[in-house]
Amino acid sequence: MLKNEGAVVVFSGGQDSTTCLFWALEQFAEVEAITFNYGQRHKLELDCAAEIAVELGVKHHILDMSLLNQLAPNALTRDDIAIEQKDGELPTTFVDGRNLLFLSFAAVLAKGIGARHIVTGVCETDFSGYPDCRDVFIKSLNVTLNLSMDYNFVIDTPLMWLNKAETWALADELGAFDFVRERTLTCYNGIIADGCGDCPACGLRRRGLEEYVASRETRGAGL
Repeated sequence: MLKNEGAVVVFSGGQDSTTCLFWALEQFAEVEAITFNYGQRHKLELDCAAEIAVELGVKHHILDMSLLNQLAPNALTRDDIAIEQKDGELPTTFVDGRNLLFLSFAAVLAKGIGARHIVTGVCETDFSGYPDCRDVFIKSLNVTLNLSMDYNFVIDTPLMWLNKAETWALADELGAFDFVRERTLTCYNGIIADGCGDCPACGLRRRGLEEYVASRETRGAGL
């Protein structure tokens, strides 16, 4: 029974990871959250994540991952790199090795506290072209982590096959729709809630929200 097990949630304070945190609190007996400080441009997400963890009563760990900033210059760690995506190329917001490292360190924490589950909000449906958000990568890493530590981890990806509208629907099912809408930070420019409205993350979030709200209103009208 999952209710008797523990989990570590990879947590940024954004829409997806906050939805996953609410999901994990429904699924597991013990839940802790882990956030990584890698010199990201939108550092406000660290404060946002800490505040959410306190409000939800979740033990929260913040790890220094500044080495990633040194190794992987990108639009999320450098002010002089524009946020853009050119045809046939990865977005400039892609951070090489980020999910590989984040999940690996989350696994070390999980084993240390006796938790078997690692929860992450990666998604292949709306994944912005990031290769480390694909299901095949997660399954491969899951096997590698189990072998490397001789410990049976399960990497849970509740959003893997959901689009953004369906992610909003899940938050609503969990009773967290307003919380996620008002308290989370998805914006690459570090603006909480609806964000700047211009960056790719805000665009994806807004389109999903509008689609979900429209479908909910249609259902409410009985159409």
